[in-house]
Amino acid sequence: MGLEVNEIGSGKKINERIEILKDVVIFSESEEIILKRLAASLVDVFVERDEAVFQKGDMLNAMYVIVSGAVYVHDGNHIFTQFGAKDFFGEYSLIDSSVRSATVTASEKTHLLRLDQSDFLELIEENVDLSKAVLKALIKRLRNNNILEEKLTQNTLKIKRQRDKLDVQKEKLEELNATKDKFFTIIAHDLKNPFNTVIGLSELLMERYESYNSDKIQEFIGQIHKFSNNAFNLLEDLLQWAKSQTGRMEVKQEKTDLFELAIENLNLYKAKAEEKGIKLISNVDIGIYACIDKNMISAVLRNLVSNAIKFTRSGGKISIEANLSGDFIEVKVSDTGIGISEKNLQGIFEIDYNISTLGTNEESGTGLGLIIVREFVEKNGGTISVKSKEGDGSVFIFMIPAFKE
Repeated sequence: MGLEVNEIGSGKKINERIEILKDVVIFSESEEIILKRLAASLVDVFVERDEAVFQKGDMLNAMYVIVSGAVYVHDGNHIFTQFGAKDFFGEYSLIDSSVRSATVTASEKTHLLRLDQSDFLELIEENVDLSKAVLKALIKRLRNNNILEEKLTQNTLKIKRQRDKLDVQKEKLEELNATKDKFFTIIAHDLKNPFNTVIGLSELLMERYESYNSDKIQEFIGQIHKFSNNAFNLLEDLLQWAKSQTGRMEVKQEKTDLFELAIENLNLYKAKAEEKGIKLISNVDIGIYACIDKNMISAVLRNLVSNAIKFTRSGGKISIEANLSGDFIEVKVSDTGIGISEKNLQGIFEIDYNISTLGTNEESGTGLGLIIVREFVEKNGGTISVKSKEGDGSVFIFMIPAFKE
């Protein structure tokens, strides 16, 4: 603790202290005689920079008025508040003898005036108005603390909102990075491979056509057709996906007959299903209408039916059904196929997790179909999920808005 000097015998010093007390809100309304009595009771305290006035846990029954310099109230490295010239602190100690709840340290060389609790209690016995003035000051300090606490709460909420916003932006950036990585992987590998095969087979036909019999030529042509189709399907998926990612795909929701939509999309795969010996069934009733972008949801059904055919063996069946559920329609695309392993179910609709698996007849996929399905369902205000067990088929369920008259 710094040097303490009490010179109550000096009239000049008493007058200087009175002038200081007049500018301190807790004593500003006191009469001159009370101010003189207070001034005589004060003790000078001088504190060096970084020196503690008192420590947390100390039992010091006194308040302090800052003549010059500054102090800060803290608990370790956490600073609660700061005080400068004509401020005061420790006023609760005049009426409450509990230990100090924080440490007060000088942030620069500081001159303080200390008023001990014992002197204060004698003074308020002599003058009730002094206790009223102190009470007013305490109430004002409490109000100010409440206002400060409210501001801190608002700032905390603001910081939380900003942090939540940053978290969302971080997630979007991570998703964009995953999208970019997937895009380049597909271009570098999946799109390149079928073209290499097509180019290689066509070169063999051009250079050695006469050395092959008609069966071999027919085989090459079949391979070229197969890999060309694969490349085209992949390119089509890439274009759809790219449009959805760049925001250039406009959603036009309108009244759509799901009965007709299911029949249309099943008919597209009728020949392919018959080739594998798979039965296609529509269990969608007449008169079920959705408010959707017809082209997008058609793409959803095409992808799901195509996938179901790919993973269903001969003798299996694939069905579409739709049921009204409040403001939404629940659409199910079910198959009796090979199902999906628990490992592959995790993140099946995620760009950074999705994998392409060969079908029951070694059919290849783009690895983008289910990602596009999720994108299109969500753009129509719906959700999608899947239930599947390895060896026991799959059910893809998506919710889309029902049309309201």
